[in-house]
Amino acid sequence: MSSFRCFGCGAWSISHKMCGRFFRHGVTWADFRAWLNLVPPDETDPPDPTYNAAPGSYQPIIRLTRDGTAELAPALWGLVPSWWKKPLKEKSFTTFNAKSETAAEKPVFRGAFRHHRCLVPVSGYYEWTGRAGAKTPFAVGLRNRRHFCFAGLYDVAHIDGSELHSFTVLTTTPNDATASLHHRMPVILHLSDFGRWLDTSNRKVDDLFEPFASADVHVWPVDPAVGNVRNNHPGLVEET
Repeated sequence: MSSFRCFGCGAWSISHKMCGRFFRHGVTWADFRAWLNLVPPDETDPPDPTYNAAPGSYQPIIRLTRDGTAELAPALWGLVPSWWKKPLKEKSFTTFNAKSETAAEKPVFRGAFRHHRCLVPVSGYYEWTGRAGAKTPFAVGLRNRRHFCFAGLYDVAHIDGSELHSFTVLTTTPNDATASLHHRMPVILHLSDFGRWLDTSNRKVDDLFEPFASADVHVWPVDPAVGNVRNNHPGLVEET
């Protein structure tokens, strides 16, 4: 878990799909335990903070083990379904987001929806607005909350003899605070709903896909340097 890789990020340009970039402040094992009742693994550092996570990078997700305990594990952002057997470079469809309204039926996501739900710990995400060539980046976070979780799905594929763990972020319709930025927003879960979401025996979870309350969301303009994924430092999330 102390090693998170990035595949082909390069100078990743601004993403116009929701949600295509997020940030996460540093979280200690003590924080994770208090927040999510995670038992820290032995001799493993917690994940480093990131201020410009993009699809194609490895990021931590939280999922249930077979014995029902929560674990933190690295996964590739951009879900690769379990039935995919070709080289990863041949995957041409985009899977870093999944519409919450249709994920349970889509062939790419339905297996993960039924069996592999996860949480994606974040501190906020980015969105851009404006005309092409003059877009302004904004950060979106929760008021008075340093960390929270998106609803996600993960899957495990076997490619060229290796096991690949990957995930996607579910999206929903925007709330009033984010509607001017994009027609979608990530599904943000309340702490009280984490267990319910992770429990895949519970199929009635549609109500969790409601947009997060606008009053609890904070939106602020940030440095255009966030448009280049090579830039990754705390200054990116400061208000401009």
